[in-house]
Amino acid sequence: MSEHTGQLERNIGFLEAMTLGGGTMIGAGIFILPGIAAEGAGPASSISFVIAGFVALLAALSLSELATGMPVAGGSYHYVNRALGGFFGSIVGWGMWTGLMFASAFYMIGFGQYLVQPIPFLDGRALVVLLGLVGLALIVGVNYYGTEESSKLQNVMIGTETAIVLVYVALGLFFIDPANLEPFAPTGPSGIIATTGIVFVSFLGFEIIATVAGEVKDPSRNIPLTMVLSVVLVTILYALVMLVTTGVVRYQEIGDSLVPVSDVAVVFMGSIGVVAIVAAAAIAAISSSNSSVLAAARVNFAMGRDELMSDWLNVTHDRFGTPHRAIIATGAVTALLIAVGLEVETIVSLLAEVASFSFLVSYSLVHVALVVFRRADPEDYDPSFRIPDALYPAVPVLGVLLTVVVISQMATIIIGLGLGIVGLGVGWYFLYVRDHAIDRGLIGEAITQGSVGYRVVVPVSNPETQERLIRLAAATAHAHTEEGTPELVAVNVLQVADPSPQQNIAAERLEHQRDLLESAREIASEMDVKLRTVAMSGDRVDETLLEAISHEAPDQVVLGWRGTLSNGGYVFGPNLDAVVEDAPCEVTLVTFHGNPIGGTVALAGPGPHAPFAARRAAEFATVDGTTPTLLNVQQMRDGDEDAAVERGEAVIDEVAGRAGLESGAYQREVVVAADTEVAILDAVSQYDTVCVGLSERSAASRVMFGTIASRISQEATGNVGIVRGAPES
Repeated sequence: MSEHTGQLERNIGFLEAMTLGGGTMIGAGIFILPGIAAEGAGPASSISFVIAGFVALLAALSLSELATGMPVAGGSYHYVNRALGGFFGSIVGWGMWTGLMFASAFYMIGFGQYLVQPIPFLDGRALVVLLGLVGLALIVGVNYYGTEESSKLQNVMIGTETAIVLVYVALGLFFIDPANLEPFAPTGPSGIIATTGIVFVSFLGFEIIATVAGEVKDPSRNIPLTMVLSVVLVTILYALVMLVTTGVVRYQEIGDSLVPVSDVAVVFMGSIGVVAIVAAAAIAAISSSNSSVLAAARVNFAMGRDELMSDWLNVTHDRFGTPHRAIIATGAVTALLIAVGLEVETIVSLLAEVASFSFLVSYSLVHVALVVFRRADPEDYDPSFRIPDALYPAVPVLGVLLTVVVISQMATIIIGLGLGIVGLGVGWYFLYVRDHAIDRGLIGEAITQGSVGYRVVVPVSNPETQERLIRLAAATAHAHTEEGTPELVAVNVLQVADPSPQQNIAAERLEHQRDLLESAREIASEMDVKLRTVAMSGDRVDETLLEAISHEAPDQVVLGWRGTLSNGGYVFGPNLDAVVEDAPCEVTLVTFHGNPIGGTVALAGPGPHAPFAARRAAEFATVDGTTPTLLNVQQMRDGDEDAAVERGEAVIDEVAGRAGLESGAYQREVVVAADTEVAILDAVSQYDTVCVGLSERSAASRVMFGTIASRISQEATGNVGIVRGAPES
């Protein structure tokens, strides 16, 4: 694989996905958190895990649908960025990246704690941190070497620790003393909910499946199946572990322990059991941290791909095929977090809760992103798994509400730190993303879905003609208000030689594009018309424009044209010919020679596009409140001028009828002359704006001999619109 492909291989199967997801959740949290959870909610901490599992299950359902619709690296970050744009993408991207690194540091400090605690002469905070750093170095090295190798190591570790945990639960159930479970909920409902926030970090594993979706085999089957299965099974297991832990030893005695499962195991499993638990805890910490580093690296890899971070990160290793730079960056920051963990007792809970906060915020936005995708329904979004109709929109709505409830019960310092991370994402957006990334969320389409009537796409690239172009487009849109709320879509294409995830687009060009679209928004706001902006890049402007037109499905596209035939075998130019020929909607090419739209005239002739030109003239006339004129030129026959005028008026009325113009909504003008082309040019010179239907002659013929439309565009002193009707379906 080339170093510069920026693509990841699909080498994670069902078992590997289950061990990445379920394994991470069965991992370190089950050995470290029971003490903290018991201190917060007593035996009822088992309910805290069930609530956390339910919140996670709701998020897993939304993520499953999104992940099968877009099985690429990035997980929640990618879906939120795609649905809600770069602002929320920055918040979730930073939240996920930091949350996973906090979780990884939390696991590795637990790893050191479990190794040091049973051996008195090894006890020491510095040694805990040192062992954590050594473990992290091992994980970073494995991830750097290869995802497949990382997954295989994960399978072995998860199998071992799961077997030990199952033995712990199976034996422990026989040693539960019901008296130890009284009082069951000493801190009441608020304590249970608050503890939910602490233990939620245990349920990050299913998110990791979505984060590495770009590497999962058969993603439409494996992603939803492993997400839901892993959450359900792990929730049951955690509830049982808490019942055993608080049922065998009173919760007050294990509340302060950093190795609670080991302290409980010694009661009914003896010293051999303790050794097994310590081994399992160490393995669990390694496996959980491994999953977190694996996922965190995919988040900043994806952010580099989307230009929300430097594209230096969006590169895969030429030999191992791994996102090695993203892995190194993730490992370095995680090492710093471990290094500040000298105050182990304090940092363990802190790291866990901050990670939980970050992911609760991310999941609430993921639920919103799902609703946005459902409403916007973009063409490239076709998930193989969809939340059943009976559960939609209950799942995303309930998911958002529950995450807010859990966050509201977290400690003030955690909320403060969590909001600090959110603020980091916001600041990052304004300092970096806004000037680098091309922002194109679906939120606008989702909001307007179902209420949009006539839609006009307006490609903008020339600041000198942009205002007049948008004004004309708005006039045509307003003429269709009875069909629903009209909408303009301003599109700018940034031409780049080879648009790839690794390519930097010069900042000044992005700035020019942003200025154009911002100017379009200001013009539209002055005209009281709804306008969306779309920024795109591509190596061919015409193909990229057609892509945008196909996506937006407009009724009409209005383009600016300089008014002269192009060289090199083109008619209107290399950026316009394909659009004029292939756009599946009405097309209007506008050449500006004067500022006012003023009085408008349309040529009413036999061509198939004449009625569209007549309709456009009527729409343009609304800009200055004039009445359009339909012009027909007749040749004299047998010296009977009255008969010629009568024939011309009949043609005009027939064209007006096909255009849907009512009698009285237009004026008729018939010119009788020997040379019709000269007469037409003379007649239209009396108007400010002339509309003419596109010639049906071939493109080659237009290039060689020109058309009356092109002659008018070149010789008229007023503005000219060449109109092509929509292709017949």
